[in-house]
Amino acid sequence: MNSKIWLWALLGFVAIFVLMLIGSYNGLMAANVSIDSSWAQVENQLQRRYDLIPNLVNTVKGYAKHEAGVLEEVTRLRSQWGEAKDTPSKVKAANEMESALGRLMVVIEKYPDLKANEGFLKLQDELAGTENRIAVERMRYNDDVRTYNLKVQSFPSNLMAGIMGFKPKDAYFKAKEEAKEPPKVEF
Repeated sequence: MNSKIWLWALLGFVAIFVLMLIGSYNGLMAANVSIDSSWAQVENQLQRRYDLIPNLVNTVKGYAKHEAGVLEEVTRLRSQWGEAKDTPSKVKAANEMESALGRLMVVIEKYPDLKANEGFLKLQDELAGTENRIAVERMRYNDDVRTYNLKVQSFPSNLMAGIMGFKPKDAYFKAKEEAKEPPKVEF
């Protein structure tokens, strides 16, 4: 009789352990899929910016022909993002594009006629809205990477992660060093 109790207790323990491993696996899979989904949203917003830039560049070209260097760089970086094949390359291209767009906005500030152009104002608003959307999606992506990494490294899901080959991800969006300095505003 006593051995039956031990057998049932052992079976119960094994069943609980198996259910815990299944739950860990499902949680890891859900977190991994969430990262992919979040990255798809980042790419969606980056694509929106990619599509919007030619309109902005063409509008600016009409007003600032002699500032071609900045415009050419924006166009080159747009192509670079379009050709990027993996997430780290896309993250790098997106960060470089952000920097180039900042320089483009400085060029824009030099030309009051351009700032007053209704078509340009609409494009500038769209670009600002797109940049805000990208920032939100990047934040969500980074949150999902953090959640996934926490699951991969926390007990007991780290047992399942090790068995199934789940590894921490390091493709976070990070601010550039120059972004950590406060901007200088001069009038």
